[in-house]
Amino acid sequence: MAAIEPVRRSFAILEALSRRPHGTIATLAEETGLPRPTVARLLKTLVELGYATQVSRHIGYRLTDRVLGLAQGIRFIDHFVDAAAPHMQRFTREHGWPLYLAAMSHRALIIRYSTAAESPMAFERLALRRHSPILSGAVGRAWLAFCSDEERRATLRDLGARNDARLAATLARIRRDGHAFAVTARPGRLQGLAVPILDRGRILGCVSMRFTRSAMNDAEAAMRFGAPLTALARAIAADTGR
Repeated sequence: MAAIEPVRRSFAILEALSRRPHGTIATLAEETGLPRPTVARLLKTLVELGYATQVSRHIGYRLTDRVLGLAQGIRFIDHFVDAAAPHMQRFTREHGWPLYLAAMSHRALIIRYSTAAESPMAFERLALRRHSPILSGAVGRAWLAFCSDEERRATLRDLGARNDARLAATLARIRRDGHAFAVTARPGRLQGLAVPILDRGRILGCVSMRFTRSAMNDAEAAMRFGAPLTALARAIAADTGR
């Protein structure tokens, strides 16, 4: 889909203003390559919306603190990772296995942090910002089970998946167990065990432990690490909410 031109131009103005304390129409037009009447019209809109203000005719325009609200999601992710990292590092030091923290972004679960680099039992390359499969991955299945009904419907619709009785039963079992495992057509040597990070019923993300199938099967992993991972998730949620 082609970019909507007025939106692209508005962001060009915002980006140009963000690189300086203030800017005149002439300066912004030269930097963005937009005609002066277009810059003036877009600045008027940004002023009306509260994202910019006119300092004076000579100095020009500057951004307002309202633009900080556009970064709330990013600040939350940074805070989420900061809250989770110490707990995850402590777990990996104690148990050895690598952990992965995932959060939803634009209907995709993204790996935001991992202790794989610190784990003596990590057998895969660290891939931060990697997308985790929602229908088959451990974190994806945990997220689907514990997210809101509205989020689940929207995600399944985007994936072209049916919310049928079989899936409903699977997700109910995951909610009952409190954790999820990855399910793939061809099981590899690595397996994932994931738990949700919940704050007052709202899911913030998921944390998963990757382990080798030769070390233990799913039942053994759940028995040994289900409770510690759930306690870890609760500690992360508590620190995130501070």
